[in-house]
Amino acid sequence: MSIGRGVARKRLDRIDSNQECPPSAPTADRKAPAYVHHHRDRPAQGVPHRSRGRRLRDRRRRDLHSFLPAQAGLLRDWADGFRDDRVWAVESAQGLGYLLAQQLIAAGEIVIDVPAVRASRVRTLSTGRSQKNDPNDARSVAIAALRADDLARVLPDDHTRILRLLAKRQRDLGRQKNLECNRLHALLCEMFPGGADFRFDSMTRVNALIDRFVVTDSMSRQRLDLAHDLVDSINELSAKMKVSKRRITAAVKASGTSLTEIVGLGPITAAIIIGHTGNIDRFASRHHYASYNGTAPIEASSGDRVRHRLNPRGNRQLNWAIQVIAISQLRHDTIGRRYYDRKIEEGKTSKEALRALKRRISDTVYRHLVNDARRLHG
Repeated sequence: MSIGRGVARKRLDRIDSNQECPPSAPTADRKAPAYVHHHRDRPAQGVPHRSRGRRLRDRRRRDLHSFLPAQAGLLRDWADGFRDDRVWAVESAQGLGYLLAQQLIAAGEIVIDVPAVRASRVRTLSTGRSQKNDPNDARSVAIAALRADDLARVLPDDHTRILRLLAKRQRDLGRQKNLECNRLHALLCEMFPGGADFRFDSMTRVNALIDRFVVTDSMSRQRLDLAHDLVDSINELSAKMKVSKRRITAAVKASGTSLTEIVGLGPITAAIIIGHTGNIDRFASRHHYASYNGTAPIEASSGDRVRHRLNPRGNRQLNWAIQVIAISQLRHDTIGRRYYDRKIEEGKTSKEALRALKRRISDTVYRHLVNDARRLHG
C-alpha cells in the first residue's frame, strides 16, 4: 500500500511506533478474523455484508444476556486464587456498576465504590497507559482504590435506596406532566388568541375552554382531537403522581425519620434528602455535609471586601431540596424568615441572605439525620 504526499503522509510520519493504539488494519503476522472486512464496499463473497454484522451483534447480545445472571459467580471463581480478605473495587457502584456491586455483596464479598473521576485521574496521569480501554480502566480503578483510604464501602440496599427510587419516579412523572402541559399550551395558542390565560392546575377549566372551540375544517378537527388526547394524558399523569406521592408518604413514615418536623419539608423532599444522602455516618461534620450538598459558599473576596459566591458544585438534587425548604420558609412567618430578614438588615443582598439561610437549613437537616441514625442503631 502506498501513501501519497500531503497531509496523510505528514500524519504518518508523526506516528510513534511505540504508541498503544493498535493499527486500524491487521498486521501481516496476525491473521484477521473471518468477520472483519478489509474494504466496506467489497464484502466477502457469498455472505451479505449487513447480515453478517447483524448476526455478530445478535450473538454478542445473546452472550451478554447469558453472562449477566452468573457474572458474580464467574468473578468469584476467578478470584479464588486471591486471599480470603479480598476487597472488590467497582467504579460507580451507585451508577452503572450498581448491579455488579449488589451481586457481589449478596455473595458475601466486600465492595468499595471508586468514583469515576478518581479512576480517570489515574488513567490520565499514568505514563504509557492513558488509552481508554477495559484493561486500562480496570488497572486505574485498582490503583485508585489502593491509594485512597476514604472510599465508601458499598452497603446492601436499604430504605435510603427505596426512597431514592420513589423520589426519582415522582420527579420523572412531574417532568413528563410538565412537558405535556407545555404541548397543550402551544396547541391552545393555535386554537384561541393568546391561548389559555390561566395555570393548568386543573383540567376542568381547560375542558371548558376546549368545549367553546368551533370546528370549521379538518385541521381544526385534528387540533380538537389532539387537545382532548393531551388533556387525558395530563389527567393520567396526575393520577400516577398521586399514587406515587402516597407511596413516598408511606415509605417516609416507615423510615421513622424526623425530617418532616422541619418547617417547609414534606414527604417528597424528605425522600430526596434521605435517598441522596445515604449513610450519614460518611460525613464527618456538618461542614462536610454542606460541602457535599453545595450549600457551603465559595469565598470570592477581593481586597478589603470579604464576600462569598454561589457554589455550583455538590449534589444538585440535595441542593434543590434545600432550596425548596428555604423558599417555603420565606413565604411564612418562620424562624427561617426572621433569620433571612436579619441578614438583610446586616447589609447582605437577597441572594447572599438566601445562601446563608440554605446553609443554616443544611445544618439543621444534618442534625436530624444524625439523631435519626443514632436512634436507629442505638
